[in-house]
Amino acid sequence: MQEGDAFVVTVNDRVTRATGVTEALGFSEAFRNAHPLGSDTIRAGDTLGLLIYENVEDGLFTGPGVSGAVVEELQVDSSGFIFIPYAGRIRAAGNTPNAVRDVITRRLDEQTPDPQVVVRRLAGDGATVSVVGGASAQGVYPIERSSRMLTSMIAAAGGIAVSPSVALVTVTRGQHVETAYLQDLYTNPHLDIALRDGDTIFIEEDTRGFTVLGATGTQNRVEFDTDIITAIEALAQVGGLNPSLANPTGVFVFRNEPEAVAKAVLGRDDIVGTQRMVYVLDLTAPNGMFQARDFVMRDGDTIFVTEAPVVAFNRAVGVLLGSVTGLVQPVATVNQVSSTF
Repeated sequence: MQEGDAFVVTVNDRVTRATGVTEALGFSEAFRNAHPLGSDTIRAGDTLGLLIYENVEDGLFTGPGVSGAVVEELQVDSSGFIFIPYAGRIRAAGNTPNAVRDVITRRLDEQTPDPQVVVRRLAGDGATVSVVGGASAQGVYPIERSSRMLTSMIAAAGGIAVSPSVALVTVTRGQHVETAYLQDLYTNPHLDIALRDGDTIFIEEDTRGFTVLGATGTQNRVEFDTDIITAIEALAQVGGLNPSLANPTGVFVFRNEPEAVAKAVLGRDDIVGTQRMVYVLDLTAPNGMFQARDFVMRDGDTIFVTEAPVVAFNRAVGVLLGSVTGLVQPVATVNQVSSTF
């Protein structure tokens, strides 16, 4: 039914399925399909050196009596390329020295017989990533053979300084920012992505939470201690229902529901925009505890537990009896005074 501008819905199995929508976190296919970098991967700004051997006396780079030539101080430009005479412009960044050597060799082979090429990195730090936030040792770390994957880089930074059950790992790569739960990196190995030069790894604690009010053990805002928490778990975190006050048939969850979920819950197609929903849980119903166990909480939810009807009755009787006692006491006092004369 609808009361005011909010829909009041009794929770059943269909409602728990329709509302069981959790935020999808994880890395995209582009992140997951990136191949691991080697520790010798070249990047823009590195300086390379070449040693070229030719099998002719008067070659492209060598003269009479000299079989090898040294080409020093080849800096990889900001676009990731180097220029080599007779070989042209060659992509170096993102490749290893061996891969660059193969390209140079193929191009020179067209002009000089069986050239032999050696490529070395003379200067440059190689690929690095930044690890910040809730890491035990924040800093800039090189991508080495032992730390090419996300989890191994986190380990290289000393692990995390927040609770693993609520740790979020965000990777920024260029203009792309993607987040996953730390635990998912271990339970789903395909999320343990290969790193790229310039990546930033930000570790933080999950800040989602819900508020509990009414006849419970504690009234407070509670943060999620796992990625998914149900209504029954939420109540348990605040000490459960107050046995002398709570009405187990009146547990309400207040939520702003997205349009798509509201349509599924209400079975209507005329819903437009976010809707205010009040979900009612009856813990005394035959399936009430199961439904509370299956009803998934979301960030910003408010749980309100009503008082039992007898509590309100007792309070009213207490107020009434208190008023009557207040009236009787002065009369007794007057009678006592009168009897003294």
